[in-house]
Formats: sequence, structure tokens, C-alpha cells
Amino acid sequence: MSEWRDLLIAAARRDAETRMRLVQSGELFAGYHPEMEAVHLENAALLERALDAIGWPGPGALGDEGAAAAFMILQHAISRPDVQRRGLALMLDAIPRGQANALDAAYLADRIAVFEGAEQTFGTQFDWDANGQLSPAPTRDPADLDERRASVGLPPISEVTVHMRARAASEGDAPPADRAQRQADFEVWARRVGWRA
Repeated sequence: MSEWRDLLIAAARRDAETRMRLVQSGELFAGYHPEMEAVHLENAALLERALDAIGWPGPGALGDEGAAAAFMILQHAISRPDVQRRGLALMLDAIPRGQANALDAAYLADRIAVFEGAEQTFGTQFDWDANGQLSPAPTRDPADLDERRASVGLPPISEVTVHMRARAASEGDAPPADRAQRQADFEVWARRVGWRA
């Protein structure tokens, strides 16, 4: 198990370092950067092998740091719908045993829903809206959103929206120059990797 722990921690570290370098160079936010996607794909393949070998990589198997690394890799495996869906199913099975948590499952379930073109449940996924504001992606039953968020340990959506907008500004992220083209590019990518038929 310690070998998987070390491999997953190193992979998560490579993800974070690549992201930071691309943020600093100003290259990260112009679509899905090919280098970032390559890291995500390599890490997803590693995670897939770990799932085959040990099942859900929770803290009982990998310790807290290893489990956190595995979840980060899973959350970033956006070009591998099969890995994200499999991971969510394993995570939901692991929650009652204390080997995964509802908060992580909420983030992953929302991410999958958004990529599938559905409404998210907990409002964890953000995108640029038609007014050039970073806002939650479409969310079901907005009137009950904060109640659902509280049920998994998330703060009110208004607080998180302020934080997300401030983070985007500090990293140099900005609304796309051509929102329609960005959406069209996203749809092509989503079909290519298997999120859309």
C-alpha cells in the first residue's frame, strides 16, 4: 500500500506544480492547456491502476495524505469520464465505512453533472456567466441550495462566490474573450473524451 501512497502523492504534487507554473506564465486559462491535460491523463491512468489493485484509496489504505492525493487526481481526471464515474461509485460505497466523505463526493458528483450537461446539486462548480462574472454553473433547485450545501459541510453559496471571484482575479483568470467560441470548444472536447454522445 505504501507504494501506491507514494506514487499518488508524487502524481498529485506534479499536478499542483504544473498548474502553478501555468498560472504564473499566464497560460492556464486559455482553454484546457495540453500540458495540464497530459498530466491529468497520466495521473488518471495511475489512479485507475490503483483502483484495480486496492479498490477505493481511502485513508485506511493510504493514510490521510495518500487519500487526499487520490481524490485530487480523481477530481482532475476530467478527460476520463469512466474513471470519474467509477471513482464516485466507489466513494459512495466507502462513505458509510468512514473511508470517504460526503463533501468530496459532492464536489465530484457536481463536476460529473456539469460535464454531462446536467444541473449540479451542491453548487461547487463555477464558470463564467453571460455577464462576465464567475458564478456557479447551473444548479438544481436554487432556493434549497444553501440547505443542501450545509448538509455536506459547505458554506453558503454567496460566501464561496466572493472567494472564487477573488481567487480568479488573483490568478489572472478572466472571462473568455469569445464566450460562444469557448462553449463550442468545450462541446467538442466533451464529445471527444466521452462526456457527451
